[in-house]
Amino acid sequence: MRMRPGARVPVRLVIGLAVAIALDTGLQLVWKTGIASLPDTSSVWETVTAIALNPIFVLVVLFMGAQLVNWLKVLDHADLSYAKPFTSLSYVTVCVLSVLVLGERIAPLQIVGIVVVVAGVWCVSQTRRATLDAEAERE
Repeated sequence: MRMRPGARVPVRLVIGLAVAIALDTGLQLVWKTGIASLPDTSSVWETVTAIALNPIFVLVVLFMGAQLVNWLKVLDHADLSYAKPFTSLSYVTVCVLSVLVLGERIAPLQIVGIVVVVAGVWCVSQTRRATLDAEAERE
């Protein structure tokens, strides 16, 4: 199931996957920032009210909507089993930006995990992006 040497991945797919990673990264950072600004309360109603009144959560909803539209476009160009693992790269970008933007610290074992994720995405990148089309061509 390896891709043929010289087989090209469509630019739209590459852009869509990059946008998926960027949107997920942005969503996670905005989400974390929004949650950190909520008052510390045990009341569900107070939490819901605080979320409704905090404009940063409008941005969270916008990110989610953009993710949905982008993901539908990505799946037009690749199988889910090919595309979804690429979004795992957002684990890498979220971790790096959490350190740079939010001042968080990462442990050595997290770095090992990042290397494993990147290796896994590389393995997936060596396979066909659309197995359903390949099966139709053989018939």
